[in-house]
Amino acid sequence: MKSDDPLISAWEEILARKGELSAIFDTQGNTLRCFREIESRARELQEKMQDRARGEVYAIDLGNHPDWPSVLLACLRQNLVAIPLDESTTEAQRAAIVKLCRAADWGENPPVLLKLTSGTTAAPRAIRFRSAQLMADCEQICGTMGISDADLNFGVIPVSHSYGLSNLITPLLALGVPLVLSRDRLPRAVLDDLARTNATVFPGMPVFYQAFAQMECVPALPHLRLCISAGAPLSVPVAQEFRARFGQSIRSFYGSSECGGICYDREALLEKPGFVGQPMQGVTVRSLDSESATSHIEVRSPAAGDGYFPDPDEEKLGGGRFVPDDLLAASEQGYRITGRASDVINVAGKKVNPHEVEATLLECEGVREAVVFGRGSTLRNEEVAACIVAAPEVAESTLLEFCRRRLRGWQVPKRIFFLAEMPVTERGKISRRALTERFAGK
Repeated sequence: MKSDDPLISAWEEILARKGELSAIFDTQGNTLRCFREIESRARELQEKMQDRARGEVYAIDLGNHPDWPSVLLACLRQNLVAIPLDESTTEAQRAAIVKLCRAADWGENPPVLLKLTSGTTAAPRAIRFRSAQLMADCEQICGTMGISDADLNFGVIPVSHSYGLSNLITPLLALGVPLVLSRDRLPRAVLDDLARTNATVFPGMPVFYQAFAQMECVPALPHLRLCISAGAPLSVPVAQEFRARFGQSIRSFYGSSECGGICYDREALLEKPGFVGQPMQGVTVRSLDSESATSHIEVRSPAAGDGYFPDPDEEKLGGGRFVPDDLLAASEQGYRITGRASDVINVAGKKVNPHEVEATLLECEGVREAVVFGRGSTLRNEEVAACIVAAPEVAESTLLEFCRRRLRGWQVPKRIFFLAEMPVTERGKISRRALTERFAGK
């Protein structure tokens, strides 16, 4: 009998069509699981879940392990609520998350999966999803990007994160897109494994592309046809260097845990920082402030979650609608991320958008990356500071003079700190807050 769950139904069709074919490979090109073996393992795991109550939460914290899709299938069939967790999740964080959800009364439209937001700390916050929403995100991503079961995904991004779940796990289960699973995140190993496995699609992050562009003796990638970047803004110089080196354009992908994919740079123009292109198929984006050059947006999508848990915020998320914290500028070509409302620096009452200062710094020859943030100031409330990655010959005095010629006085950084590389989280994001704390008293 056909399942009422759309993700299970899609999987059963894939299983009937591709049962004995390879579904998951290791980085040496060996088959780890065929589709039939994913199903067999899911049935084994489901037997072990028999004593769990309907609606109970089940933490999946396997990392990029070939059992991951089987565990999700078992949870779906057993009516458990899956919570993907990072490998970096501490025992205290895990205990707080499970305790929070243990006594939940899900009411109508119970979730099948909870995504933890990136801001989760001691007070966990999650987003509720049903299978139909996970399916919608998968179909929108694969339809917009032209990904099919003829492709081979390379999975080094964590599958526990929204990006990995939507670009790797659900395409495998719902559309039969096979994947390589990697746990080695060293850029040299990733590049060599991409070449060895003949992967055709690489969902990556800017940190990988930057490292690839700087490497010596790089392998050819004749089978790679689609390079995707998400999780953090992609630097235009890095994208241009990568294209010159490998003959491949990188397509920026903008999404959110709350609603999945939002925009995608189909043309890979690589002309303006923060450009993310047009809305995804099935997604509607509307600027909320038509009088301003930059604005919050409203996203409407069948992939948007049902709301936050435990404290709903219906003004922000619900009913197929989501309002991100990001500020975007619209043009005929598409949307460009210009910053976040929470990132604005208050310099003696004057507001500084850090992304505008970053764009100026990136125009200076030799600067590869720039992150601008505010530091406490007794006289001006905050002052502008920057961390950059640049060529050895670039000097702080040169950069400051460059900024003075192009920015207003209060926008010019008071200090510029040089780093060998930008620190990033497991999600590939750079934390302005962490840099602020690191350089607060320097």
